[in-house]
Amino acid sequence: MQIYLVGGAVRDKLLGLAVKDRDWLVVGATPQELLAQGYQQVGKDFPVFLHPDSKEEYALARTERKNGAGYTGFICDFSPHISLEEDLLRRDLTINAIAQDAQGELHDPYHGISDLNQRILRHVSPAFAEDPLRVLRVARFAARYHHLGFRIAEETFALMKQITRSGELRHLTPERVWQETEKALNERHPEIYFETLRQIGALAVLFPEIDALYGVPNPVTYHPEVDSFVHSMLVLQQAVRLTEAEDCHKSAVRFAAVCHDLGKALTPKDILPHHYGHEKAGVEPVRRLSRRLTVPSYIKELAELTCEYHSHIHKAFALRPDTIVELFNKLDIWRKPQRTRELMLVCLADTRGRTGFEQAAYPQPDFLWALYQAALAVNVKDIIAEGFEKQAIRTELNRRRINVIKAKRAEILPHFTENTTN
Repeated sequence: MQIYLVGGAVRDKLLGLAVKDRDWLVVGATPQELLAQGYQQVGKDFPVFLHPDSKEEYALARTERKNGAGYTGFICDFSPHISLEEDLLRRDLTINAIAQDAQGELHDPYHGISDLNQRILRHVSPAFAEDPLRVLRVARFAARYHHLGFRIAEETFALMKQITRSGELRHLTPERVWQETEKALNERHPEIYFETLRQIGALAVLFPEIDALYGVPNPVTYHPEVDSFVHSMLVLQQAVRLTEAEDCHKSAVRFAAVCHDLGKALTPKDILPHHYGHEKAGVEPVRRLSRRLTVPSYIKELAELTCEYHSHIHKAFALRPDTIVELFNKLDIWRKPQRTRELMLVCLADTRGRTGFEQAAYPQPDFLWALYQAALAVNVKDIIAEGFEKQAIRTELNRRRINVIKAKRAEILPHFTENTTN
């Protein structure tokens, strides 16, 4: 029995990056042998075991043979006769097909170290095409290592296009598509994930609502980048920068950044490049996309609210006190202030996600937050104690909040607007 460190731990160590998780490969052993040594089996489709002490994953060497559609249609052979080279051959990229033995010696039969040095994402073998999920994985690795100068090899890029044209992507379960997408959203350059999928045609298959933004123009005065898809990717870039420094739900903010302008793809061509009513129009595409991908409810809700109300935040200084209270009620800021803060974070990313506006001032969130803090002084218990009942309680609560916000707005509005052009 021989044990090797494999996969991401070897790859990232060679790149000089922090190693988060370690995966181990066992060659020349049977499940019974590992169980006898105290390992705990956890894999269902093929034997994966937890080490009795470290609890790290140890997988038996295996080969895979395609026998059906999608990424689950495989027959696995994990007999003790499977060699290290045979196991590494089934892996997706050469940079993930490097092993290190107990003596520290590297085993690199498919030249992954050379591709690491050349910053190339290259598939190991033609078997890459048998698993459509690898299209998303490569796009995600492109997003992860973009800052290091990695690019997808031409032959791998062509193979990803071929897989997309074959229709295999349609066999992926929504859960797996979302799982890869959420991982990509948390990479340093998630916009590369979506751009890569667009270039190979996969965005149109899996994310048609996002793909539809490509080629849809905006007024050049406000959007020098013009294209709505390009703008959405710039907003995503800004969302990444902002969420790295904030205590927030990163996946939710970044997904909302991608989805905030989906309504622009539905704008009638005769009024382009203007997009009147795109906010409300975009809610249904966001819901449809989220439903199809089984997006978690919190992430879905933030994306929907951002889509519908981001322009309200942009126009905060022009909103009447009653409109502000109505907005706060719809956002449920009273019970979910953190979610509203995250929505405002997307709005800041939206403002700065335009060519030439990357450092734009955006005081609207601070302005609205000050009004919210003032409105918190209104106590519903006082209203009930005064004898108001049922619907009258809500009516009186709104009235008092409007009055408080009206006074606070008059006090602070000049401070927020005197030096801003937003």
